Amino acid sequence: MLQSLLKKSFLILSVATLGLWSCQKEIDDFPSGNGNTADLSTKVNSSASGFVTDESNTPVSGALVTMGGQTTTTDSYGYFVIRNVQVSKNAAVVTVKKTGYFPGIKTYLATANKSAFFRIQLIAKTTQGTFNGVTGGNVTLSNGLSVTFPANAVVNASTGSAYNGTVNVAISYINPTASNINSIMPGDLRGINSSGALKILQSYGMAAVELTGSNGELLQIATGKKATLSFPIPSSISSTAPASIPLWYFDETVGLWKEEGSAVKNGNTYVGDVSHFSFWNCDMPNDYVQFNCTVVDASGNPMPYVLVKVSIVGSPYNAGYGLTDSSGYTGGAVPNNAALNLEVFTNYNCGTAVYSQQFNTTNTNISLGNIVIPASVINQANVSGNVINCSGGAVNNGSLIVQRNNQFFRYNLDASGAFDFNVILCSGAENVTLIGEDFTTAQQSTPVNFTINSGANTVPTIQACGTSAVQFYNYSINGTNYTMSSPVDSFYYYINTQNNPAQIVINGNTMSTSGGSTFSRYMTIGFDEPGIAVGSAQPMRMFFSSDVTDSTNFSTPINVNITEYGPVGGFVAGNYSGTITGGAPLNTPYIISGSFRIRRSQ
Repeated sequence: MLQSLLKKSFLILSVATLGLWSCQKEIDDFPSGNGNTADLSTKVNSSASGFVTDESNTPVSGALVTMGGQTTTTDSYGYFVIRNVQVSKNAAVVTVKKTGYFPGIKTYLATANKSAFFRIQLIAKTTQGTFNGVTGGNVTLSNGLSVTFPANAVVNASTGSAYNGTVNVAISYINPTASNINSIMPGDLRGINSSGALKILQSYGMAAVELTGSNGELLQIATGKKATLSFPIPSSISSTAPASIPLWYFDETVGLWKEEGSAVKNGNTYVGDVSHFSFWNCDMPNDYVQFNCTVVDASGNPMPYVLVKVSIVGSPYNAGYGLTDSSGYTGGAVPNNAALNLEVFTNYNCGTAVYSQQFNTTNTNISLGNIVIPASVINQANVSGNVINCSGGAVNNGSLIVQRNNQFFRYNLDASGAFDFNVILCSGAENVTLIGEDFTTAQQSTPVNFTINSGANTVPTIQACGTSAVQFYNYSINGTNYTMSSPVDSFYYYINTQNNPAQIVINGNTMSTSGGSTFSRYMTIGFDEPGIAVGSAQPMRMFFSSDVTDSTNFSTPINVNITEYGPVGGFVAGNYSGTITGGAPLNTPYIISGSFRIRRSQ
C-alpha cells in the first residue's frame, strides 16, 4: 500500500494498495493530476481491510469503520474488513472513528473488484489547553504548534448560538517528516485546489484541532471570525519552505484536502488564519501521474507486505513508502517529468534494499509491470499448516494471526483449515507468535511460539480450542453495575515501566447515552506487574472512572486477584473489590468491584 510521504521534493506516493492492474489500459483509465477537474462521481466495487492501532502500536478494538456506506468494527487485534462496496473510483474513503481519538481516514484510487490494505494509527484526542469563549485565548504545544482565538469567536456547532463558557482545545501536530506519517495522516495527500483540480501535495506541517464545551458539546468558530494557527516547520525541510504557502483543510466526506486561505513563513513557523476546525495542512500543490508495479520473486510468486520506496534521484530522503498487498501489487501518484529511484525492502525493520531500479516519468501514467527480485538477494520463507477446532475437525471459518516485529498479520484459512503464505526475513531466523482463531465457536489457540527459517516451514497442527476469545470488563460503583464486552467496546492493555514498580494498566471504553446525549464511559485501573501470576494478588495503584468525577484515594489497600495470565496474545483476567475515598471535605466512600478479561498486547 503506497501512502503519501512528501518531504523536500515533489514526490508523493498516494495510492492505497489495490489488486494487480493487469494491463496498461486500466492505469490509463485514471486521469493524471495535471490540472484535471476532480471526478468523484464515477463508482467501482472495492474492498478494504487493515489493522487499527494507537500511537504506541497497541491494537484498537471496537473502532467503527465506514466505507462506501457500509460499517464494521475492529476486532481485538484492531483488524477490520469490508468487502464489495461501491466507492468513488478516484477517491475511495475508509473512515475509522473511536471515542477519545481523532478520526483515522484513508483515501485511495480504487480499481474495480480489487482490494486495499491499510495500517492506521489513531491520534489521541487530548485536551491540551482551555480558554474562555468571551475573552478568547491561546493554546501552545511544546513542539511549537499553537492556535489563538479572538474574543467572542466560538459557537455551538449544532445550534450556531454563541458559547461563553470554557472551551476545551484538543490539538495535535502531525510532523510531515515523521516515519509513521503514512499511518497517522488523513487521506493520501491529494487535494482539490481552488480551481477544482486534483493535485498531489507537498506538506510542510499538519494539525488536528477540535473544540468542545464544558458538557462535551462540539464547538466551532463563529461566522465572520477566524483563529490563527502557527505550524512549526521541521528543520530538515525549512530551507525549501516557500515564503507563503496555501492552506488546506481536510474534507472528511470526500477524503481529500481542499484549498482555503494561505499561511506566511515567519522564521521556522507558518502562520495563517482559519475559519473552522478539522485537520489543517500547509502544502504546495503539484502535478502527478499514476504509477504501479507488482513485486514477485524469481519463480513469479507475489511478494506481499514488502516495503517499496520511490524517491527523487539524488534525494533519497525525499520519498514515498508503501507496502505491497497479497498479490505483490502497489501503486502511487508520482511527480511527472521526473527521474525517480525505486527500491524494495523486505519490511520496515530491514535497512538494506534487496532491489533498486531507476525510471523516468513523463506526462503519461506509467506501469513498471513485474519487479522480479532475484533469489540470491532475499531470505524467503514459506509457512504452512492447519488449524483444527475442539472436535478435531477443520476450522473452515477462521484465521491465523501472526505477530511479527510488534505488528499483527492475518491470514484467512481455507475450507480445510489450511494456511500457506510466504514471508521475507531480514536476516537469519525470525521468532513469531501464531494464534489460530475459530470464528464459529469464538475459540482460539493458546499463542504458539514458532521460529521461521528460510525455505519451507511446516507448523505443527494448531488447535483453536480451550481459550475463549471473549473480552469483557464488568464493574460496579456503589451498587450500580456496568458491562463492557468486545467487539463493540474497546479494551486497552499497557505495561507502564516508568513507574516503580512497573504497573499493568487496563482500560475499558464504551459509548453510552443519557438524557439524549452520547458520551464515552471508561474504566481504568492500574496494578503492580512484578510477581503477577495466576492466583497472585496484585496491589491496585490506580482507579479512574467516568462514573466517579470526585478525586479519590485508597483509604484501605485493594488487591487485584489474577485468575488468568497468558502470554502476549493471550489474556489477563482478574477481579477486585474494596472501598475508595473521595476528596475532602466530603470524603465520600465509593464501594467498587469489578472483573475483567483483556487481551495482552505486550
